[in-house]
Amino acid sequence: MPHDPTPEDRAAAEREAGRLSPAPPVPAMATQSGGVRGLLRTATIDLTPLRRHRDFRLLMTGQTVTFLGSMVTYVALPYQAYELSGSSLVVGLLGVAELLPLLIAAFLGGALADARDRRRMLQLTELSFAVASLVLLGNSLLPKPQLWVLFAVSAVMAALDGLQRPSLEALIPRLVDREEMTAAAAISTVRFTVGMIVGPALGGVLIAVVGLPATYGVDLISFLVSLATLRLMRAAPPPVENAEVSLRSIREGIGYAVSSQVLMGTYVVDIVAMFFGMPMALFPAFAKEFGGAGVLGLMYAAPAVGSLIATVTSGWAGSVHRHGVAICLAAAGWGAAIVLTGLAPGLLLVLLGLAAAGGADTISGIFRSTVWNQTIPDELRGRLAGIEQVSYSTGPLLGNVESGLAAALIGVRGAIISGGALCVVGVAVVGIGLPVFWRYDADDEPAPDPSPA
Repeated sequence: MPHDPTPEDRAAAEREAGRLSPAPPVPAMATQSGGVRGLLRTATIDLTPLRRHRDFRLLMTGQTVTFLGSMVTYVALPYQAYELSGSSLVVGLLGVAELLPLLIAAFLGGALADARDRRRMLQLTELSFAVASLVLLGNSLLPKPQLWVLFAVSAVMAALDGLQRPSLEALIPRLVDREEMTAAAAISTVRFTVGMIVGPALGGVLIAVVGLPATYGVDLISFLVSLATLRLMRAAPPPVENAEVSLRSIREGIGYAVSSQVLMGTYVVDIVAMFFGMPMALFPAFAKEFGGAGVLGLMYAAPAVGSLIATVTSGWAGSVHRHGVAICLAAAGWGAAIVLTGLAPGLLLVLLGLAAAGGADTISGIFRSTVWNQTIPDELRGRLAGIEQVSYSTGPLLGNVESGLAAALIGVRGAIISGGALCVVGVAVVGIGLPVFWRYDADDEPAPDPSPA
């Protein structure tokens, strides 16, 4: 992990240059103190990018707030769908409504991120998200809220996510140095996990105490904060002047991704893990075993608690260079934890299992993000981020449908257990089938060429 040189480091460097005579022995206490500091650095998150880069601080602040609001809606929308329909399958089918718009918009959003100002793209999509939240609020105020509105807004929000995420992901490498990529990924994960912890818990409380309209209103307000921080940031023009948004440019990005077994491994592992091991659509029904809406919020928040613990202790991640192995092991750990969740006899063990799953998924995500940011040229980051968006969004969306169908056939617990087990098997198959990805070593890789090969 990069850190400021100590006096001992500087003295050693000068001795090697012949400018100093050998230094006196370092007292044992000082050596022990340095060891403690080093241990703390490897056991805690590296905040260097936040300290050094103003625009990165602004981006993380705004995105933390807006994601918090989005996670409130993340609980409220499926809860309302389940209340209106009484069916876990209907909740799972929300993923079907989101899938096609997301697939189309992610590829388009990737091309736009490479051809338009990335900050401007974030501003436009945040404003559009606010309008979608306003529609959900209005529908919840009707005497008879309409289920079809939930499906329609879910589709629109998925499309907006596809348009926004590539610009967000492609903007971050512009704001930090290459050696700070792992730290930036961990900080971005903290932003994500804080929202996942506080948002669902807050959503469950708001639903129970003040009702759905106020719950959707919190999300609406959060976008104002994000828009304000984006306005304070510098513009982020495209890396190539007069870059086009076309099918040809989209095909160029897809071709680059397909040509790299390392990139394909990061995508496929995540799709496999989320398709088989994502039980989110089952939470409303699963929560009924333990208490209902209040418990539902805890279930949604538990993976994020594990994620937060994994992130704030992620200083060690900067010293890992076998990223392919790390990604596979972490994804398999997610599946194993999901199996334990399905087997758990009580709420506490369920929450612990979900927390362990969230921690494993976060470790996988940190290393996937590091691989992407360190190997992809800037002029292709948007399009490749669009492909990344498809990979890590398609899995959960299809996974919700898969888990809903499995629950209808073998019950909620059976669906959770079988999905986690299939996740472990699937990740093993990917590791065997993509040996270049499994052996990937960041220490052997040069910085990305400024122009695509």
